[in-house]
Amino acid sequence: MTVTILITRPEPEASRMAAELQACCAAVAVVVSPVMQIAYGGTLPDLAGDEVLIITSRHGVEGFCRLSARRDFACYAVGDATAEAAEAHGIRAISAGGDAEALLARIAAEGARGPFLHLRGAHVAADVAGALRAIGHAARDTVVYDQVEAALSPEVQALLQGAEPLILPLMSPRSARIVLAQATGITAPLFVAAISRKVADEVPEGVSHRVEIAETPDLPGMLALVQDQVRMAKRLEGGKRPQ
Repeated sequence: MTVTILITRPEPEASRMAAELQACCAAVAVVVSPVMQIAYGGTLPDLAGDEVLIITSRHGVEGFCRLSARRDFACYAVGDATAEAAEAHGIRAISAGGDAEALLARIAAEGARGPFLHLRGAHVAADVAGALRAIGHAARDTVVYDQVEAALSPEVQALLQGAEPLILPLMSPRSARIVLAQATGITAPLFVAAISRKVADEVPEGVSHRVEIAETPDLPGMLALVQDQVRMAKRLEGGKRPQ
């Protein structure tokens, strides 16, 4: 029997994550089937030049840079990967090293005043601009890309309806909803690795063999959790049920 990891992130993140997992998880299969495709577009408001950008994904960086040649902004990024993407485009970025909650805490700790502009996708898990306005900041957001739903591949549907252990890393509440809505007749022992409690809460009771949440809401945290679940799935494969 084979333990399989299902990667459903949009590209190019899906292939990057697959490569990381293939390097650290021995004797497993990694299957990529994105359930969202990124479509860049949207408009930017008039920029005065004093805005502090807030970016919560690499796609936000790319979307902004496709719409503007300006790079002379201060920027808060949700995590290290997003900050690195911003820096690669010439935008000075401060990483919050976590999720939206950590980002808001970092802004508060540094006493940043804005005005803030959140560069986001059409679908978001947290209203960052709204949270900033609620505590008295001038903040707005603008959509610079969309996340268009895509279908799971027939190969993945067959794996979900099989008998071998599957590990499913889920990086957002929306991706969790899409995957689980499309997955019909799940019979495989399914191990869900959720990046946050919000993501874990999207998994209906009884659908999965086990749901666990990463210790940190980022790619390193998810990679560590998936490695733990691989070991657990292999014990299940050998006839020992996880405790």
